[in-house]
Amino acid sequence: MPLTRRVLARAGRSMRELYGIGYTEGPGLAGALLVGASYAQALGVALGIPVLGIHHLEGHLLSPLLSARRPQFPFVALLVSGGHTQLMRVDGVGEYRLLGETQDDAAGEAFDKTAKLLGLGYPGGPALSALAENGKPGRYALPRPMLASGGLDFSFSGLKTAVLLLAGKAGPADHADIARAFVDAVVEVLVAKCMRALQANGLKRLVVAGGVGANRQLRAALDAEAARRSAEVYYPEPELCTDNGAMIAFAAATHLQRGEAATPHAFTVKPRLPL
Repeated sequence: MPLTRRVLARAGRSMRELYGIGYTEGPGLAGALLVGASYAQALGVALGIPVLGIHHLEGHLLSPLLSARRPQFPFVALLVSGGHTQLMRVDGVGEYRLLGETQDDAAGEAFDKTAKLLGLGYPGGPALSALAENGKPGRYALPRPMLASGGLDFSFSGLKTAVLLLAGKAGPADHADIARAFVDAVVEVLVAKCMRALQANGLKRLVVAGGVGANRQLRAALDAEAARRSAEVYYPEPELCTDNGAMIAFAAATHLQRGEAATPHAFTVKPRLPL
């Protein structure tokens, strides 16, 4: 309630001006999802307005449409966050087709776990990326999992294990070079798969969403490769890359404008929820 009141006050709006409520229905941790679901549904009943359960990943998929530079449909989307690494074909709102996904750790998980191995704390993805900028490229060779598979699936657990073995033999003075080797490996795989997805679908527009989408090394490499192929890459602003309420609200508003039905008033959450 305090957060809701603060947000409405900043926007110069009242509770009675709301015409709908969106909340994250899944996927995620059940306890956290229940907090949002119960509050959203109770508020919806009290105000007599529709409530929509939104898929967390759909929020990320549509978040670039909140940016000043908006992509047109159709496009390929790389969803790359702490818990998800997926390539999707997006033909419109609600029209999503899975092209490939990670078979184990997501890229964000691999970033955070590698950061922890190097003593950077948890979560430590941004700290790892910053450390990598001071590292010497090419000093260490790390695997590029599934790069030569020909498909669009990913795997990052083996890369994390390779860092574990490497870090066990190296000292703190080598950590920047290890971080650089890790980031270079992840970026190379992500860029190659994205370009492969564009080519396979005959598209020239790529959208990158999710927390890892804010990574500077990834953005630079994608921009360079896309320019070489006369393709375009779209990113949400950094504050819209990480999990946020704006993307869920936007997805809900979009569905409401399309005349879609509200979620029944129940505290139902779905920890595992396919898009």
